[in-house]
Amino acid sequence: MRHPAPTLVKRVSPTQTDVTWNDGHFSSYPSWYLRENCMCASCVEEFSGRRRIRHGDIPSTIERLSVAPVGNYALQFGWSDGHDTGIYTFEYLRKLCPCPECLPGGLKEPPEKVAGPGTFEA
Repeated sequence: MRHPAPTLVKRVSPTQTDVTWNDGHFSSYPSWYLRENCMCASCVEEFSGRRRIRHGDIPSTIERLSVAPVGNYALQFGWSDGHDTGIYTFEYLRKLCPCPECLPGGLKEPPEKVAGPGTFEA
């Protein structure tokens, strides 16, 4: 396969982005899933590679506000939580594809609301 590249990036809703790839493959990404998998220095420790964002840290209701191309190799998304520093290379974005063919186990939806630090229920 040649290098993966989107031929169409479509905002289906604030919480879903669809990508059609140059090989005809189709990916539909929930916003929370893309945000949860951000690889920027704020989300992944630079030296250890340990993720700072765990599954369930991003609510299922997060919205994608913007998308912009980065050269001819990546996309940069803006999110409703104010985060916008992650760059998703086409190769990485394709590896994240959550379709049944690429991710047979499927996705585990996070909660709609995420408790903040120091939050507790009595």
